[in-house]
Amino acid sequence: MKDKNPLSPHIQIYNWHISSLISISHRITGIINIVIITLICFWVALLLLGSSNYELVQNFFETFIGKFVIVGTVWSFSFQILSEIRHIFWDLGFGFELKTSNITGLLVIFGSLVLTIVILGKNLVL
Repeated sequence: MKDKNPLSPHIQIYNWHISSLISISHRITGIINIVIITLICFWVALLLLGSSNYELVQNFFETFIGKFVIVGTVWSFSFQILSEIRHIFWDLGFGFELKTSNITGLLVIFGSLVLTIVILGKNLVL
C-alpha cells in the first residue's frame, strides 16, 4: 500500500513567506538575465553585419512591446542586484532574524521598482 503523503513540504501545505517569493524570483530573474545577456551579445554582433540589421532591432525597441522589454530588463537586473546584496549580508551572518528577513525582502521588491524608475527616468513613458 502506497503512502499518499508527500515526501517533503508541498506547495499546497507550505505557508508562503516573503523569503519564499524572493528566493523563487531570484532564480527566475537569474535565468532571464542570462537570456537577456545572450540577446544583447547578438544585438551587438548585428553591428558587424551592417546598419540595416541593427536598425531592425532599434525599430523594435521603439514599439510598445520593445519598451516593455526594456523596462522588464532593467527591473530584472535591478531585482537581481538587490537580491544579491541581500545574500552578501546573509553570507556575512547578518539578517537571519524573521523580521529582518521580511524587511529586506520587501526592500528588494520595492527597491527594484524604485531603481527601475530612477534608471529609466523620463524615458519610462510607454
